[in-house]
Amino acid sequence: MVAQLLGLALLYLTTSPVSTANAVEIKQDWEVVYRDTNVYGVVGKAVILECGSTVPDMYIWSFTKPNTEAIKAVVYNLGKGAKIQKLAETLGQLTIISESAAVSIEKLPLAAHGLFTCQAFYDIETEPKVYYYYVHLTVRVPVSKPYLLLSDASPVEGSTMWMRCNLENGTGPIQYVWQHETYSGNITVFAQSSSSSINVTDVNRNHTGWYRCVASNAVNSESSNRLWLDTIFGPDVPKIDVTPYSITERGYSALERETVSLLCQAQSNPASQYVWFYNNSQVYTGPQFTITKILRMHTGDYACLAQNTYLNTRSKKTISLTVYYPPDGSPSCSVEPALNHSSLRLLCSWPGGLPSPSLHWTGDLIHAGQNEVDKGQQRYLLNDTALLLSSESLTSNTSLFKCLGLHPALKQPAECNTRTYIPPADPVCFAYVTNNKEYLMLSCSWDGGAPKALVWWEGPGGQSKGGEENSNILILRYGTVRNGKPYTCYAKHPLLVQTKACRLTLEAPVLLTQRRVVSVYEGSDVQLTCNLRANYLPANEITWFNNQGVDVRDTSKYMLLQTSAWANLTVRDTDETQDSGEYRCSTSNAVGGAEINITLVVKKHPMPPNATLVRVSYSSQQRNEVELEWLVENEKDGGWTGFFIEYQWVSERPGRKGGSNYSQEQMEERTTGSQYWYQDFVQDPDVRSHTVGRLTPAYTYQFRIRPINYRTIGHPSAVKTPAEPRYNMYPAVIGAAIGGMLFAAILTVLLLVYIIRNRHNNPRLHDMLFGLQHSQSRENINFPEDEIVAGSEGGIEEIGRSSSPGPTMAIPRASSPLSSTSTPTPTTQVTPPGDENEPVSVTITVKATGS
Repeated sequence: MVAQLLGLALLYLTTSPVSTANAVEIKQDWEVVYRDTNVYGVVGKAVILECGSTVPDMYIWSFTKPNTEAIKAVVYNLGKGAKIQKLAETLGQLTIISESAAVSIEKLPLAAHGLFTCQAFYDIETEPKVYYYYVHLTVRVPVSKPYLLLSDASPVEGSTMWMRCNLENGTGPIQYVWQHETYSGNITVFAQSSSSSINVTDVNRNHTGWYRCVASNAVNSESSNRLWLDTIFGPDVPKIDVTPYSITERGYSALERETVSLLCQAQSNPASQYVWFYNNSQVYTGPQFTITKILRMHTGDYACLAQNTYLNTRSKKTISLTVYYPPDGSPSCSVEPALNHSSLRLLCSWPGGLPSPSLHWTGDLIHAGQNEVDKGQQRYLLNDTALLLSSESLTSNTSLFKCLGLHPALKQPAECNTRTYIPPADPVCFAYVTNNKEYLMLSCSWDGGAPKALVWWEGPGGQSKGGEENSNILILRYGTVRNGKPYTCYAKHPLLVQTKACRLTLEAPVLLTQRRVVSVYEGSDVQLTCNLRANYLPANEITWFNNQGVDVRDTSKYMLLQTSAWANLTVRDTDETQDSGEYRCSTSNAVGGAEINITLVVKKHPMPPNATLVRVSYSSQQRNEVELEWLVENEKDGGWTGFFIEYQWVSERPGRKGGSNYSQEQMEERTTGSQYWYQDFVQDPDVRSHTVGRLTPAYTYQFRIRPINYRTIGHPSAVKTPAEPRYNMYPAVIGAAIGGMLFAAILTVLLLVYIIRNRHNNPRLHDMLFGLQHSQSRENINFPEDEIVAGSEGGIEEIGRSSSPGPTMAIPRASSPLSSTSTPTPTTQVTPPGDENEPVSVTITVKATGS
C-alpha cells in the first residue's frame, strides 16, 4: 500500500501541472485535499513554510519557478528521515524544523520566489489521506539608499525643472516622497508620487532650500542626502526710504540747507546693484544716496535703478522731492462756515517761504491793532490770519474782505480778496444705485454760495449722516432702508436764518408664494414657487436658499426655472433627512431686500404591515430546500410591494460533516459565530409562499420574513427553525424517549446500590429512603444532556465531540512564517477526516499564545 501510494505521489509530482485552485479529487479509497497559503519574505532574512499543523507519515516538498510548470523536489521524508536535494542549495539555507514537516529558509535569495508544494500522507497503512499544501512564496527586496538628481540646481523664477529619485534596488510598488527644508529648519512634504520623477512648474523664490527624497516599499524606507536648490529671481520693484521723512501730495519734501538721505532696496538673488538718477542723469552708484545742505535747485525727480547682473534684468522706481524756499506769488483768501454754520471764518494763507510770511485782515469793519471791536450789537474776533464773524452781524447777501501778506524778501505787500453770498435756487435730492448693486445712494446737493452750505440727511431708525458742505450722500446697504418712511435732507447757510429741506420716500420689494408649507412623500420631486409683486423700483434676481442656508444652483439635486418676476425651485428625489426643512427665496432692490420662507415636509412612506411565518419546513429528507408560508396583517390596507426572506446559519448538526456549499473563508467566518443574514427577494406582493434552495444539509438554519414597500423595510417576523419531514420526526422522537428512559433507569439502580453499600457512611440518607415505612421523600435524578463546548481558551470553537473514545484531528491552518504563534498540539493520534458516508467526530484543541 505504501509503495503504491508513494509511486502515485511521485507520478503526480513529475507529470501533474501546477494548480492553484482549492479543488478536491476523490479516487477509490483515498482522497487528496488542497490548501493554498501566501507567504512573504525578505531577501537575506528567514522564512518558515508550513506543511499543515501536524506531522504526516510521509511528505515531499517541491518547488516550481514562476511562469513554468516544472515541479522539482526539494526535501522529502518517506518515514526514514528528511532528505534535502541539491536544488535546495539555490533556494537559501534550508532546514527542517524538528517534530514537524515545516521548512525554514535562512538568507533568503530572490531565486526562492515561486510556488512551494508539500505533499503530506496520513494513515497510509489503513485509509491513506493525501494533503497538498501550496505555499506561494513572494520574496521582496528592500529599497536601497536613493540619491536625488535636479535638472537645474539654480533655476530662474518662473521656469520649469524636474527632480528624480534614483534607486539601485527595491521591490515595487515603491512610494516616493520629496521633502523641503527651509532656512529656519522647517521640513515639509513638497510632493509625493509613485513615480521616481516629478516636474516643478513655475519655480518661485519660496522653493529655495534643501531637498531630499524618501523611497519606501512594503519592506523598508530610505532617505537620500539633501541637495540645495537656489532660485534665481529679481530684482523686484525698488523701495525708496527718504530721511528725514516728509511726504506731500506730489511726493517727498525737504527744507533748504538740511541733509537728505535716500535709501533704495530691491529683493533679488543674487543681490542687486543700484544706480541713482537725478532728472534722468546718473549721479551716484550704491544703495544709499546722501545730499548734504540741499538747495532749492535740488528739487526734481530721483530714480533708483536696481540690476541683477546674473539674469541681466533690472527694475526702476522714481520719486519726486521738493525743496521748500520763500513763497512765490501772493497770499490766498478763503471763507468757511464756523460754529455749525452760525458764523463765518475768513482764512488767509501764503504757502512756502522761510520764514513764513505775516498775514492780517483789513477792511471797513476791522481796526488794526485791536483784538476786539464793538460796534453797536456787532462783535468781531481777530487774529493775524483768521477772522471770525457772527452771522447776526451779516445783514446783506454779499460782503467783501481783504487779506494783506508781508515777507522780508518782498518789498511790496501782496493781497487777496474774498466774497460771501447765498447759493441760488433750492436743495436737490435724488436716489441712485451703485454699479455692483450693493449700495443705495441718497444724494442731496445745494450748489453755489460762498462759503458752501451745510447739507445733512436724517432718516428713520437713526439712518442719518452728519453735515457736509455743498453736497451729501447717504450710503445704505440693500434691505436697510425703512420701507415707506421719509428720508429728509436739510441744508443750512450762514447767511440764512431758516433751514431748507427736501424729502425722499422709497419702497422695498414684496415676495409672494402659493403655499408656505409643502408636504410630499419621500422619493418624489416637488416644486416650490416664489413671485415678485410689481414695484416701481426694479428688483434683482430672485435667489433660492436650501434648508442648509446654501445658495442653490442647477445641480442633479435642484432645478431652477425663473424670469424677472418669478422663480421656481424643483427638489428632485426628496429624502426625509436630507431635504426637510426651511427653504428661502430672497431678492432686493435699491431700497432693501425681501425674503419668504417655505417649509418642505418630506414624509417617509408608511411602514408596511407585519408578516408572520405560519409554516417553515424541509421539503425533503435531503434538507437542502425549505418551504415557507406566511400571513400578512391587515391585507386590505395594502402598503407593501414585496418581501425579504432572510435566513442565517445557526449551528452544525451533531454527527454531520462535509457537503458544505460554502467556501473555506465562509466556513471559518461561521465557526467564529458570525450572525450574517442571507436574503431572497419576493417581488410579487400577492405571493404567500416561497422555497429557499441550495442549503447545506449539515447545518441548522433560522428563517424570518420582512415586508417592504417603496422605501421602507418592515419589522422582521419571529425567527423560526425549519421542521423536520414528518416521516423522519417520529422515529427520532421515539428513539430518544426510549433511550432517555433506559438511561434514567440505569442511573436510578446504580444510585440505590451505592446508598445500600454505604449505609454506614450515610445513615441518614439510608434511613430516609429505607428506614421509614411511609416516607414522602422523593429522589431527584438529573439527566445530563449532551454538552456543546462553545470554545477553547484560545477562542476556537469546537465543531464536534464524539461520545466514544477514538482518534481526533486538528484541522490544518495556514499561517504566516512571521507570526509568533506556536504549532497546534493534537490531543490524540492524528487521523485525517473520514469519508463523507462515515461520520467522524472531530475535536479542535488549540494552544493559544500571546503575540
